[in-house]
Order: sequence, then C-alpha cells, then structure tokens
Amino acid sequence: MKRSLGLALLAGILVVSGCAAGAEGTDGKSAAAVQDGCTPGGPEVESVVVEGEFGAVPEVTFESPLTVTETQRAVVLEGSGELVENGNELFIDYALYNATSGEKIEDSGFSEASPTVFRLDTAAPALVGVSLTAACSTAGSRVVGLIPAKDAFGDQGAPESGLNTGDVLLFVIDIISIKPPAIPPLERVEGEPREPSEGFPAVVFDESGAPTVTIPEGDVPTEFALDVLIEGSGAVVEPGAVVVVHYHGVNWNTGETFDSSWARGEPAIFPTGRFIPGFRDGLVGQTVGSRVLIVIPAELGFGPLGGSGEAIGPTDTIMFVVDILGVQ
Repeated sequence: MKRSLGLALLAGILVVSGCAAGAEGTDGKSAAAVQDGCTPGGPEVESVVVEGEFGAVPEVTFESPLTVTETQRAVVLEGSGELVENGNELFIDYALYNATSGEKIEDSGFSEASPTVFRLDTAAPALVGVSLTAACSTAGSRVVGLIPAKDAFGDQGAPESGLNTGDVLLFVIDIISIKPPAIPPLERVEGEPREPSEGFPAVVFDESGAPTVTIPEGDVPTEFALDVLIEGSGAVVEPGAVVVVHYHGVNWNTGETFDSSWARGEPAIFPTGRFIPGFRDGLVGQTVGSRVLIVIPAELGFGPLGGSGEAIGPTDTIMFVVDILGVQ
C-alpha cells in the first residue's frame, strides 16, 4: 500500500525521532544554550528572510553560503499556544534548504503527507539541531534554524538529498500543536454494522471481525466512494494522523484479495498521509471505532504503475474494508 515520497531525508528521524544513527550528538555552545535557556540567534540566521502565513508554504530568501559552527535559532512568528517541552511529540510542517549551496531540498512538509510527527529531544543522537531549533517555542510558532553538519547528519552528510560533507542545513518549522498522549487502540470495532449502501460490495464478517467481500456484477466504478457501516464515537482522524487499523483490500476488477491485515493476524500502524490518496481520503474525518468501505479508482490508487506485484493493474479500481481502531 505504501507510496514512495521520493527523498527520504527525514522519514526515520521525524516520525520516530532519535532512532537514526550516524550523526554525532550536540556539544559545546548549542547544548549549553538549551540547558541555560534557549538556543541563541546570530547574524547568520537573522539574515534569513521568511515570508508567508503560518501553515502555508514559506517564501525563504537568503544569501548563500551561510556558515555556522553552532546551531542558531530565530523566531519568525510567535504562537500563542502551549510552550513545548523536551519529550513532547509535536505536529509540525517544515521546509528545508541547503544553506551552503542555497538549494531547496524537496523532501519537505507542507504536502499531502503533512503534518509530520516529531519528538523533541535536545539530546538526540541524530539531527539534534531540529530539536535545538524547536525548543523554547510555543505552539503556533514559526521558527528558523541554521544547523551545522555536526548537529545534522554528521561528517557523512546526506548526499543523496543534496547535503554534502560539511553543508549547513536551513530548517523552517511551523509548530502546529503538541500531540496529546496516545489512547490505547481498540481491540476490535463494536456495534451492529448496517448493510452496505446500493452499489457497494456485500460484506460478511466472521467471529474475529475479518471480512469476506463479494463484488457485485456490472460495470466497474470509476469514482471514489465511501460508505460507513459502523460509526464510532472516538477521536477524529486528522490529516497526517498515525492510525491503527485493520484493513482488507480487494481488486474490484478481479474480485481477488490483494492485502489484508486480518490475514496477518494483527492491525497495521501508519501515517495516513504516507499512503495512496484514496485510502487517506477515506480515513481522514472519520472517527475511531468506525468501520468504512472505501472504493478507490486508479487515479487515487496505484495509478499507471499498478501495485502489489501484478495483483493490481494500472487501470484497476480497488476497495477496502477498514476498521479504525485508534490514532497515535
């Protein structure tokens, strides 16, 4: 199911921050600045001009190369929300630049995958400069960090993404909110499901909740469609949320199952924005405890390349039965 986002510069660090290896942690003035107060500014970061509204793609102007030996931080817009603390998980959007070359790094936020979850950790073993930039901020703030290699990807850089050895990283962060503590997911969706609406497949559920889908005869649908069989009373699935779901995928054209978490015996956990658009659109706005049917045409699914090996063709329509068990 998973879509490639192209460059994977920050995927492992921002979603599960602190788990990447290779870069050395911070030391010297940057670490001391956080212990005593906040990461300091400096003429280099203060020379960066950032325009645009909070939550929108920023317009960033600076003279390259910008060179720093310690992380510098500047506040562009100060939010009125809660002050972030070490250990908080934050919902953020971000834009990245190579401050040495002046080039924008395209693996940025403000996209259909937004927002990103980031754990604030000023002692992180990798990319600690992001935490040094976000620390001391309030929710609703836009902050800028100039991050030297030692506080980013270390001596090796990230050449596959345009950051060579010693390059400085320019990071613009919109701190949207502090993620609330996770609620344990449901073991299963409860409630008597109603019959699917006209035109949707028939679905029968066994004692474990696993579905069997029967595709109706007739023309294959070519438009997105959504049907709610059980409406839950839990939290709303927000854009970019990490969800816990059971799902069962069927190729409408062939009637064959191509993927099923029920068959594997455990639910799946993933960010909604990192998957095919139709699956994301079927979950966002729904509530925990819901069971939904999602019909996804090729342009909102796997498109001309198909998917799941040869199980999904380039023009095939697919459908999912999804039980929404939790959000993280």
